Amino acid sequence: MKIGQVAAQLYTVRDHLKTSAGIAESLSKIEQIGYRAVQLASAGGVGEEEMAKMLSDVGLACPASHESSERILSEPAAIAERMGKLGCGYAVFPHPGGVKLDTLADVKGFAAKLNASGKVLQEAGIVLAYHNHSTEFRRFDGRLMLEVLYDETDPRYVQAEIDTYWVQHGGGDSEDWCRRLKGRLPLLHLKDYVISSQGRPTFAEVGRGNLTWKPIIAAAEQSGCEWYTVEQDICPGDPFDSLRMSFEYIRDHLCS
Repeated sequence: MKIGQVAAQLYTVRDHLKTSAGIAESLSKIEQIGYRAVQLASAGGVGEEEMAKMLSDVGLACPASHESSERILSEPAAIAERMGKLGCGYAVFPHPGGVKLDTLADVKGFAAKLNASGKVLQEAGIVLAYHNHSTEFRRFDGRLMLEVLYDETDPRYVQAEIDTYWVQHGGGDSEDWCRRLKGRLPLLHLKDYVISSQGRPTFAEVGRGNLTWKPIIAAAEQSGCEWYTVEQDICPGDPFDSLRMSFEYIRDHLCS
């Protein structure tokens, strides 16, 4: 992994993205930390052209964006058009909230919808990637939901964005999942996992939690990962400080 492959997920600083001025200032702060790319998620409702200009103004690439789950399934052509305006090669399905996933048949039906949308996106030159949480580690007839989703979709149409925190939260192994998805893992969310003083799992800056990063990164590299995105859903203080701490650990300990 090279430091130029490390991006910051804007969801981390979502509370600072409520206005155009806030977005511009946040992008500048992220660039000053040393990041050369960001992944979109929350951006105050600005249009694609304005966002693309803001990114260009500070020299940040935008390889991927977490898009509306509902619109990915119902309007994939519109998502492809939006990605083109933003210069994003990857549209990420962020969460299956609102999707009925009570049975194996439900999961297979959901996979079919992902596959269909992914085909539309692929034909427009955009790659659909699926971002997991821990809900995908439920079992259906002995199979993990995440296994079913990847077994039932075509790698040409549905790729992966493994989230290390949520894999751990679900009882999985991020290194194992990175190896399983060889050739299908263009994106990885770097998110550390720690146990709080109350005995509950919570988020931590990369390198300040319990995940074993070197084997995870090695497995991701061997599987062809292109972008390593830092995200921290909840930060103990200033989220820009958390992004900085993660960046510095990655730069100093994980990059070649």
